[in-house]
Amino acid sequence: MRTGIATVCLSGTLKEKMQACAIAGFDGIEIFEQDLVTSPLSPEDIRKMAADLGLGLDLYQPFRDFDGVTPDLLKANLKRAEAKFKLMARLGMDTILVCSNVATATIDDDQLRAEQLALLAALAGDHGVKVAYEALAWGKHVNDYEHAYRLVEAVDHPNLGTCLDSFHILSRDWDTAPIEDINADKIFFVQVADAPKLSMDVLSWSRHYRVFPGEGQFELAKFMGHVVRAGYTGPVSLEVFNDVFRQSDVERTAVDAMRSLIWLEEQSAKWLAGTSAETAAAGTSEQKAAGRRRYPMELATLPKVNEPAGFNFAEVKADDTAQLEKLLGQLGFEFEGRHRTKDVQLWTMGQARVIINEQAALHTEPAIAALGFDVDSPVIASARAQQLKAPVVSRKVQADEEVFQGISAPDSTEIFLCQGSPDGTAAWTQEFGEGLEHPRAAQTAVIDHVNLAQPWQHFDEAVLFYTSALALEPQPFAEVPSPSGLVRSQVMQASNGAVRLVLNLAPVQQASAPKTYQEHIAFAVDDLVATARSARERGLEFLQIPANYYEDLDARFDLEPGFLATLKELNLLYDRDANGEFLHFYTATVGSVFFEMVERRGNYDGYGAPNAPVRHAVQYDSLHRA
Repeated sequence: MRTGIATVCLSGTLKEKMQACAIAGFDGIEIFEQDLVTSPLSPEDIRKMAADLGLGLDLYQPFRDFDGVTPDLLKANLKRAEAKFKLMARLGMDTILVCSNVATATIDDDQLRAEQLALLAALAGDHGVKVAYEALAWGKHVNDYEHAYRLVEAVDHPNLGTCLDSFHILSRDWDTAPIEDINADKIFFVQVADAPKLSMDVLSWSRHYRVFPGEGQFELAKFMGHVVRAGYTGPVSLEVFNDVFRQSDVERTAVDAMRSLIWLEEQSAKWLAGTSAETAAAGTSEQKAAGRRRYPMELATLPKVNEPAGFNFAEVKADDTAQLEKLLGQLGFEFEGRHRTKDVQLWTMGQARVIINEQAALHTEPAIAALGFDVDSPVIASARAQQLKAPVVSRKVQADEEVFQGISAPDSTEIFLCQGSPDGTAAWTQEFGEGLEHPRAAQTAVIDHVNLAQPWQHFDEAVLFYTSALALEPQPFAEVPSPSGLVRSQVMQASNGAVRLVLNLAPVQQASAPKTYQEHIAFAVDDLVATARSARERGLEFLQIPANYYEDLDARFDLEPGFLATLKELNLLYDRDANGEFLHFYTATVGSVFFEMVERRGNYDGYGAPNAPVRHAVQYDSLHRA
């Protein structure tokens, strides 16, 4: 699949954008007119630079408000078009995007539109230019891709074809199956963008909230599957208008964009394989042949990996570890000792493992630094992540020590892919020396979920990263009120709930520097009340929950008085749904880290979302009283 990206997706100058696209590995680019107009580079300079970088110049865009106009305006539009065609010759470009009219169309007549487009096609032919006509979702009279293609067919000129844009099609919920009926020779260009499902006018949605594939909720694999079946072989190019992307580091955004196309290519191949298998299974000889059909556009796939089987460990880095050690001990964790060659501690409770890392941690406040996940094959999972442009993380090891496959997440959290074991043990724990001499607690625990706060400019990137590299599924996002404003929360989860990552969009005032915002690790136990009582006996200071919360809790759930009194006594929070119950409590924050202990009863699958505003408010008050 030939990959492309529109320069409008990125921050910086045209020169910086082109360099970033080449570094990210794109085959070509679309030049957005404003980027050219504001550039000090001449068209000839840009043409040479593209050649030197190995970038194709695939599309010049946009040419607006051409069709459905009065004769005088048509004359002016043709003059404007000819100037652009001459400019394109200097750039060495041969395809221009023409959008359906949104502003100046005063005549709603398809015959007139076809006649005017025929004049444009003839003029383009004189200059060796192809015109890709696109139906904008908010076009005044043409807003449907099938309508745009009917006009292309009516004109029947070799220099006029259509552009298929996933946003303009999927935002209007148009059926994508008819794409397969379009003559592939008449599909001059394909643009893709994802987006969250929002209730707002399409123009504002398009201009501010598009995201890269895999970061939204559109069925892009299905869209691309129909494009491939139509026989299209040209560029698949990103056209994403997003306020955040246009303020973020240009090279990083370009890499994220490339990752999204690699992921989309794989997902489209899966969709095609799945639907082809269904067609072949239908039974007739023609259907079986259709199921085995090969298409002109070949889609590459990645090494296949299953979702993680669970958390292997969580790591907190700190200079002064005394408060962390005290807190873990109060929760009931056992100190297993120090690593034999590294300045690292291991603490465990059942199968929940926490590493305290003191290496290169001078003046570092406690913060979540790394997560380990159990996977079927760490080497294959790492190879997949690297093909998805994930930066590699390596750690020094001795000859007889476990070698972890590591990659870096968008927020700089290090992700280690570990060899899982059926009994939940980890061989690397044998590298730690003797711990404290005391009787082992019978408490069982696992890491239930980890909450990671994401810098505002990398939130969507993180969703795609965990989707594509770790095969986690994004759940519907939520917004949680806090004293600092609404906190956007996105759960990334394995299908069986064995791995749960909660990505929170960090408030801007807390995200100016990495790892200065609050995050937490949650541990699931069998009996939270007993765990809380034991922790209190060890001197744990719980996050203090207001009495008003328990009055409201009683009103909502009509709890048994003794149980309610226990919740209040131990500062426990409670939630219930049709599937079960959820009990949890929080510790105070150390550095930017706090811990949560939870108990899931029945088939409760949430996170106590109604209690999140309470936690935010108490932590806010505690921070401002400190």
